[in-house]
Order: sequence, then C-alpha cells, then structure tokens
Amino acid sequence: MGEENITRVKEFIILGFPEFPDLQILFFLLFLVIYLIILMGNLTIITLTFLDSRLHTPMYFFLSNLSFLDISYTSLTLPKLLDIFLRKSQKISSLGCFSQMYLFMVLLYVEFFLLTAMAYDRYVAICHPLRYAIIINERVSIMMATGCWIFAFFVPMAHTVVISHFSYCGSNEINHYFCDVSALMTLSCSNTHFVEGMTLIAGSVIALPCFTTILISYVYIISAILRIRSTEGRHKAFSTCSSHLTVVILYYGSILCLYMRPTSMQSLDQNKLFALLYNVLIPILNPLIYSLKNREVKAALKKVFNGK
Repeated sequence: MGEENITRVKEFIILGFPEFPDLQILFFLLFLVIYLIILMGNLTIITLTFLDSRLHTPMYFFLSNLSFLDISYTSLTLPKLLDIFLRKSQKISSLGCFSQMYLFMVLLYVEFFLLTAMAYDRYVAICHPLRYAIIINERVSIMMATGCWIFAFFVPMAHTVVISHFSYCGSNEINHYFCDVSALMTLSCSNTHFVEGMTLIAGSVIALPCFTTILISYVYIISAILRIRSTEGRHKAFSTCSSHLTVVILYYGSILCLYMRPTSMQSLDQNKLFALLYNVLIPILNPLIYSLKNREVKAALKKVFNGK
C-alpha cells in the first residue's frame, strides 16, 4: 500500500453509544449512578478492611485488592464515557488512547492473577485449615498480591508497542466507549494476525494456566467440602467459595467471548456489551456477592456506624 494512503493518526474519536442519540442524557445519569455505586461499594470494603482488625486476614486483604482493581477499571473508562454523554467530548490523543488500552490490559491480567491467588487462598483454608496461618501468612499474602500487580504491568507491553505502530487508513472513529484493543485492531488497515497470535499465546500461557489452577483448586475444595459431616459445616465452607466461583465464571466467560475470537468473527456492538459486563456489572456485584453478605463485614459496618 502506498504511503499516501496511510494515515498516522494523532487523535481518535471515541463514539461511545451512537446508536441511541436521544438517550445520551439518560445514559449519563445511569452511568453516573453506576459509577458512584461502584466507588462507594468498593471503597467501603477497603475502608472496613483497614479499620476493623477482625478483617485483617489474607482473604479480606485479597478482597481489598480486588476492590481497588474494580475502582481502577471503572475510573479508567467511565469518566471519559460520562464526558462523551454530557459534553460530546469524544476526542482523545493517540498517546492517551494507547495508554488507556495498555492500562486496561494491565488490569485484566491483574484480575487473572488475583482470582488465581484467591482460589489458592480458599484451597488452603478449606483443605489445610490447621496449616492455613502458616502457609498464607501476612508476608506471603502481601508478596502474592504485589506479584500480581507487578507482573501484570509487563505482560501487555508487546501488544501495546505493536498496536501503537499500526497504520490507520481513513476513519479514526472508535466504535466503543474506550480504547479497547479489539476496536483498535478492527479500525487498523495493518495486518493484525500477529497481534491475534500474541493474544492466543497470552491466553495459552497466562489465562489458561490461571483458569486451570482455579479449576484444580475447586476440585480439591469441593472434595473436601463433601467430606464434612455436618450440613451446617458444608454450607459454611461452600459459602466462602461460591462468591469467588461466581465471579470467576462471569469474568472468564466475558473475557473468552471478547478477546479469544478472531477479529473477523467479532462484532463491535457485541464487544461493547461484553466489556460492560466485566467493566461495570462485575465491579458492582463484587462488594455484594463477596463481602457485604458476610457476617464479619456486617459486624464491621455496625461497629463503624455505632462507634463501638
């Protein structure tokens, strides 16, 4: 292709949800409420974990990391979307767009690692309860969480470098509500097979082993739960894991549907819906299904509000 037909874009235009031009203000109010709920719910978990000594356990430490991750997810994407709804401010610089794409992928990998670490934590707690305090102590849990965050910053670097050097022929309009990697690949006129291959490799080397580790952990967990004689004991043990398992299914299901398909099979409208699932729905549900129904968190809330 001739150089004259290749455009090196300096900025992109994020379309958001142009399919509903008459509902932009309604969408602004809806997503504003959603964003505030996500902030309040996850900040509540972080604050309670910090203030209440009864929550100074590895499980709630990982939950605090997950809450911070959910806040990061939504804060990276929703403020710009709200600006699009309210002021039609759709432009974003190429540097800002690629930075958003990179950071979002970092957060995706952090969640892969965190969910795996949490599965291991539950495995040790249920299968080796007498050794739990020794195996998953404060130092180990801090090292595991720190490793999740640090390692995730290196994984998407190659993707970002390659995609940032793509050529864009014609339109610079991104049919998404943020600079998602799938939307940028669809927009580019460069050959994307290499990046698709990198995505499959990353899925095989990172996502698949994480999912396999979680699956194996739950085979042992369920086996251990079934050996518990009392019904109350089985129910209590399973309740500590069911929330994590629910989020694993939602998260991996949406990620596999979105990123593990070839570009030719992807629909940007479908991609936006899948992205909303893990970017909006899961961060709303996490405080509820993980923590706010637990006795320890309810007790911590009462302690804060009653001042006792």
